Amino acid sequence: MERFSVLPESFSGVHDDMTKQFLVIWGQIKAPLIVPLLNMGVFLCLAMSVMLFIERVYMGVVITIVKIFGRKPDKRYKWEALKDDLEHGNSAYPIVLVQIPMFNEREVYQLSIGAACGLSWPSDRIIVQVLDDSTDSTIKNMVEMECQRWASKGINIKYEIRDNRTGYKAGALKEGLKRSYVKHCDYVVIFDADFQPEPDFLWRTIPFLVHNPDLALIQARWKFVNANECMMTRMQEMSLDYHFTVEQEVGSSTYAFFGFNGTGGVWRIAAIEEAGGWKDRTTVEDMDLAVRASLKGWKFLYLGSLEVKNELPSTFKAYRYQQHRWSCGPANLFRKMLCEIIRNKKVSLWKKVYVIYSFFFIRKIVAHIVTFLFYCIVLPATVLVPEVQIPKWGAVYIPSIITLLNAVGTPRSLHLLIFWILFENVMALHRAKATLIGLLEIGRVNEWIVTEKLGGTLRLKSAIRAFKKHRFRIGDRIHLLELATGCYLFFCGCYDFAFGKNNFFIYLFVQSMAFFVMGFGYVGTFVPS
Repeated sequence: MERFSVLPESFSGVHDDMTKQFLVIWGQIKAPLIVPLLNMGVFLCLAMSVMLFIERVYMGVVITIVKIFGRKPDKRYKWEALKDDLEHGNSAYPIVLVQIPMFNEREVYQLSIGAACGLSWPSDRIIVQVLDDSTDSTIKNMVEMECQRWASKGINIKYEIRDNRTGYKAGALKEGLKRSYVKHCDYVVIFDADFQPEPDFLWRTIPFLVHNPDLALIQARWKFVNANECMMTRMQEMSLDYHFTVEQEVGSSTYAFFGFNGTGGVWRIAAIEEAGGWKDRTTVEDMDLAVRASLKGWKFLYLGSLEVKNELPSTFKAYRYQQHRWSCGPANLFRKMLCEIIRNKKVSLWKKVYVIYSFFFIRKIVAHIVTFLFYCIVLPATVLVPEVQIPKWGAVYIPSIITLLNAVGTPRSLHLLIFWILFENVMALHRAKATLIGLLEIGRVNEWIVTEKLGGTLRLKSAIRAFKKHRFRIGDRIHLLELATGCYLFFCGCYDFAFGKNNFFIYLFVQSMAFFVMGFGYVGTFVPS
């Protein structure tokens, strides 16, 4: 019986010839080229995985010791509540400047200004400075009117604008410190437009700076008001909780180093000036200032018990832009400051090693690159090239331990661990790309797009409006990089299912589906329990 075919016989013959030619070429290049390259890739990925594993275990051991035996911040640093002085009156209290940088913050400007004006502190010893870089004249008028409303209530609030956005946030903060009334200020508090501090924020932070002249920065923890909004915000919470629960706490407790998060912190103005002030050479001006101040010998303190409410990005588009900035900026800063850190003579060798190796190289470069390269490129490729094997400890054991150590910061979300792994692997694509852009200083290295905020009660209405505005723009819904990677993983999964012996096909199929889902822009629509 002849084989049934829906294609013309001539076409089938051409197709068979092309397949044979491809197999011949593949056989010729696989042994001398593909196998050595893939073996090299496996070796590099395993080496990076081991480095990341050691760093995570170290962090886990230190944070365990800190939690069990560690002393609280008020035991490690002198802390005494500030009291009224009958002789000097309010002049005994330092003058505090509160800076709120803004850019077209229609939905949240009232929340942030109201929270800043509600801070408890002697009224003649606090100045609220709204740095408005908005390009929308309507929003600028609204923000200015809000400042005037609070000024009419006796709040010392200043509304400051610029003719341009040079330097973006760093430029705005730098210009704000140049105002004549700032000369008498001792400390500056920075809150992004969606941050809402509690009234006692200054009473809990300023005493540390007053009684410890070697302290430059007090950093508070972020508390996410919309963490339960959808699956995407829960995934973000898991990643950021590890940063605040472990990374920041370890850096502070060991007197090593931790970065300023750009908001929710109090700076000693003298430390900012000694470090050289705000610079806009990268998109992480906060980290830049923190590293330079640390190299001058200043110390930082992280207060994990002090939480400041803020908002997580609610759309995949906004989150992608944020992650690009957060991944590209540190890599670019590492490129610019490596030699400066090595040459520095004011800090110990241990601190320099910690900043270069642990803070920058492992957390800001290796962690992003190995996640995508190993689990989304190299490991699937071994299915197509069975001559290359990955040991079980590298493919299963080490990744599992790293994942569990990362998840300890958010125990309430442990049942979402599988979804978090898939989500992080997809985001690793953008983080790895951004990291390489920063290291090579090319392309979108200095791209600054303000993270969109929806603001509490107006969130649903804003989300609906945003959806209606963008739903016909295919570029905002279709993400080709995710789709291409998903196709690659799906192909590898099919090959492993049909011909392979690695039994990775379940992982490959599931991970490819995650890339497809996020590639079509559907992430964030499911609300977990």
